[in-house]
Amino acid sequence: MRKTARSNVLDYTEQLDLAIERLHEEGRYRTFVDIERQNGQFPHAEWTREDGTKKDITVWCGNDYLGMGQNPVVIDAMHEAIDATGAGSGGTRNISGTTVYHKRLETELADLHGKEGALLFTSAYIANDATLSTLPKLFPGAIIYSDALNHASMIEGVRRNGGAKRIFRHNDVAHLRELLAADDPALPKVIAFESIYSMDGDFGPIEAICDLADEFGALTYIDEVHAVGMYGPRGAGVAERDGLMHRLDIINGTLAKAYGVLGGYIAASSKMCDAIRSYAPGFIFTTSLPPAVAAGAVASVKHLKAAQELRDSQQLQANILKLRLKGLGLPIIDHGSHIVPLLVGNPVHTKLLSDMLLEEHGIYVQPINFPTVPRGTERLRFTPSPVHGPLEMDALVKAMDALWSHCALNRAELAG
Repeated sequence: MRKTARSNVLDYTEQLDLAIERLHEEGRYRTFVDIERQNGQFPHAEWTREDGTKKDITVWCGNDYLGMGQNPVVIDAMHEAIDATGAGSGGTRNISGTTVYHKRLETELADLHGKEGALLFTSAYIANDATLSTLPKLFPGAIIYSDALNHASMIEGVRRNGGAKRIFRHNDVAHLRELLAADDPALPKVIAFESIYSMDGDFGPIEAICDLADEFGALTYIDEVHAVGMYGPRGAGVAERDGLMHRLDIINGTLAKAYGVLGGYIAASSKMCDAIRSYAPGFIFTTSLPPAVAAGAVASVKHLKAAQELRDSQQLQANILKLRLKGLGLPIIDHGSHIVPLLVGNPVHTKLLSDMLLEEHGIYVQPINFPTVPRGTERLRFTPSPVHGPLEMDALVKAMDALWSHCALNRAELAG
């Protein structure tokens, strides 16, 4: 850090110390857990402590929901592409960074969602931010109506777009109607929401929102990042499961969760994709994904279109874990999705539970604290997968039972 002899200059190092110390005092300071996934052995991994010693652990908080990151179909496709093309793409999509692999992936994604086109980004965060911040350029005067619990990437895109915004209470269709009715009917409107909200695992009211969009002439923008690969007969998400994809104008998805690779995208009409790619700085000025990553994503999307057994297995594992934790009187949030949040309600206890699970039981689950969730709702968030077997499940449940008692945390009254 640059130093200065001038007494009236702010001590920047001191300010950094104070900022970090606040996080420690609030129990919100986050540390990286250095893990090495073991191909073919996931959810098992190796944790390297700060002192360099190693410990075998089981990962219970990953977003590789279906284990596709170690699926031979995906790995073989990536090996083939890297042998054929090398490492990076070599440029942005406009300047030498569009390859046959990128085009194949966009075609595959458009087909997945029943849309004319798809547009690939380096992450779903960038896809949300770039698209939502660009829409008012395409539709001057546009008002974006955003669910209060939308992803940070959606909030950032709405904030940066320079247009008008309205925030409706989470999943509150009546409040959304009030906001829509209060605005000029002639102005362009976009309703932005999610299919699954990952911190509680609850579902968005897709059909009701589509009905309002039809009534008030609004475009619909849905984030399906925690649902693609996971729901619907071909894994296109909750909207596919509910037969509503045709009513959604823009669908955002990720390739980094259920598909086990990296990248994000939107699927929409050909004209919408053309306009976004032509106006969004986040797309125009970003180097494209490496061809090998795109190839792996193509293989994963294709595979999961016909792999309902993986989705069924994952849902079964999630339901078993919920039932077993509920049976211990632990406060699980259960909205019927594949996500298993366990409410702790205190950042210090949440961090303590996470640390003890890792060090004493070899179980890795990251604490979720403010600002990701509201204060007082701190939690552990488990993501079971088809590769979490009975032994891993037993170990987790026994550890949680013991640690919950050790920390003297409250339990619900047990039935019977």
